[in-house]
Amino acid sequence: MIRVAVAGAAGRMGQMVCAAVEGADDLTLAGRADPLLETSVDNVLDAADVLVDFTRPDTALDNARAALAAGVHVVIGTSGFDLDGLHEAARESSANAFFAPNFALGAVLMMRFAAEASRVMARAEIIELHHEGKLDAPSGTAARTAEMMEGDVPIHSVRLPGIVADQEVILGDVAQTLTIRHVTTDRTSFMPGVLLAIRRVADLPESPVVGLEHLLFAT
Repeated sequence: MIRVAVAGAAGRMGQMVCAAVEGADDLTLAGRADPLLETSVDNVLDAADVLVDFTRPDTALDNARAALAAGVHVVIGTSGFDLDGLHEAARESSANAFFAPNFALGAVLMMRFAAEASRVMARAEIIELHHEGKLDAPSGTAARTAEMMEGDVPIHSVRLPGIVADQEVILGDVAQTLTIRHVTTDRTSFMPGVLLAIRRVADLPESPVVGLEHLLFAT
């Protein structure tokens, strides 16, 4: 059994992660950390093999540092924090770190298809749309998509109620356009990817690893 603690356990994503872990036969929920629960990350690390972080950009890196210093693997779903700091913390730890800007399998495929199309089409732009409570812009998914694509890819961010997490990549060339779109209708779409990362983080060939595509496709 893999013992899992969740940082941000009182949030929308955190609650779903807790439920997904409790529903998995090979995982056990070892702790819930959240200011609303009056439980800090430090208080749940002793009982955990893996810490899953869905918190805020201003706390995610500190949580990861605490986990790695304690020898606990960390899976991060929070975006907008300093990745260089994560690399530094991971170098000094025997535990592994994994970060994905998006855990939805369809979103990972969208990013992969967009990267392939950008090698052929002349230009591209990204429109990313999220719920009004999302703090970072552009989203981690859009930034990662642009990083994977050829050329300079502008990103446009939309924050509105009624949206979960959507993204369109629009590519243009002579007398034609190609649109690659991923739509998230519910946060449960992220759970298979989160559980995959929990199960695989201990066996990563290097640390940190960034992007769920590294767990889905042979490189």
